[in-house]
Amino acid sequence: MSPTSLAGYPGTSSSQIKGSVSSIQLGRNLNKSIGSKQAGFTLIELMIVVAIIGILAAIAVPQYSDYVTRSRRTDGQSTLLQMAQQLERCYTQFSAYNKTSCAVVGTGGVSETSPEGYYVIAAAGSALAASTFTLTATPQGAQASNDSDCTTLTLTHLGVQGATGADTDSCW
Repeated sequence: MSPTSLAGYPGTSSSQIKGSVSSIQLGRNLNKSIGSKQAGFTLIELMIVVAIIGILAAIAVPQYSDYVTRSRRTDGQSTLLQMAQQLERCYTQFSAYNKTSCAVVGTGGVSETSPEGYYVIAAAGSALAASTFTLTATPQGAQASNDSDCTTLTLTHLGVQGATGADTDSCW
C-alpha cells in the first residue's frame, strides 16, 4: 500500500501518511536489531568479578587490621611520653619522682588510662623511686588481643624506650 493510495481517506493528508509509514518502518528496524542481540553479563563474567573482589578483600582486610593496631599503639606511646613529662615536672618541683604531692603520683604510684582507653600506664614500687622511674604501658581490650608484636611498652627516666613482644623493633 503506497502513501498516495491512502490520500483519499477523509481527514488525512499526504504528509501525515508519509510520516506514519516511515515511523512504522523505523520501528520494524529497531525490533530486528534488538531481538538479534542479547544484552547483559554471562555467569562466567560475574564469577570472575566475584573472584577478583574476594582476592582484593583477602589482601586488604589483614592490612587494614594491622594499620588499626599500629595506630592504636600510638595512643600508648603518646600517653607514656606525657606521663614522663609530668614526672619530670614533679622532679623539678619536689626533687623526687615519687612525691605524692605531685599531681600524677597517687598513693599507689602512677596509674593512668590513655585518652582512647587502649592502654593503662603504670609505675609503682621499685619502678617509681625518688631518682628513677620506669613507666609501663599495657594494652587493654581489643588492643591486648590484637597486638602480639608489642605486649608492653616501657619508658624510663633516661628516655630509654623498650618493649616486650614478638617484634619489639617495630614498637617505637
